[in-house]
Amino acid sequence: MSSFMSPTTRRSMAAATAVGAAALVLATPGAAHAATSTFTDKAGDIGPGVDLLSVKVVNGETNLRVVTTHRDLVPSYRSAAGGAVYLDTDLDSKGPEHALVGGYFDGTDYALVEVDGWGDRDGERVECDYASRLDYDAETVRSRFSQDCFAGDDAADDSTDVRVEVRVSGAKKDGGTAVDWLGTPRTFSKAVARG
Repeated sequence: MSSFMSPTTRRSMAAATAVGAAALVLATPGAAHAATSTFTDKAGDIGPGVDLLSVKVVNGETNLRVVTTHRDLVPSYRSAAGGAVYLDTDLDSKGPEHALVGGYFDGTDYALVEVDGWGDRDGERVECDYASRLDYDAETVRSRFSQDCFAGDDAADDSTDVRVEVRVSGAKKDGGTAVDWLGTPRTFSKAVARG
């Protein structure tokens, strides 16, 4: 069998390949739209520990994603690092409806709980699809929540906006605990529309 093709055959095959590629591009559904906002926090405002630098919120059709970026996020238990991502999905109600709480060092766990405002310490665990991942190299905590996690909220529907507040803490070198909030404590970000 010969591998030789005439110039006409090569041009015909190239044209057919180009048409096929264009058809694939046109038939492929576009990327899902999601509203995205990033909120920054003052760097170095708690000294050593797990300083919060920014919070990125991506409010998509099927998932809500929250990425927190830190300084000094380390895997050692000596950091005593942990945090809470407070989610406000009912903008008419004061305070958060959900909180993702957990440790920010190796061996710790996390849970999404329903809360009734800032002072609720006995929230019930939410049974839904969510995950959180620590990345020490990038110094980020990446969390993903199915929009179904918020289906029971009074105001939650297909157009649910969300506001966030983040609180992180870690051990001080001289003892005690350093605490850092996104901006002013117990104050939500601007609402991020569901895209």
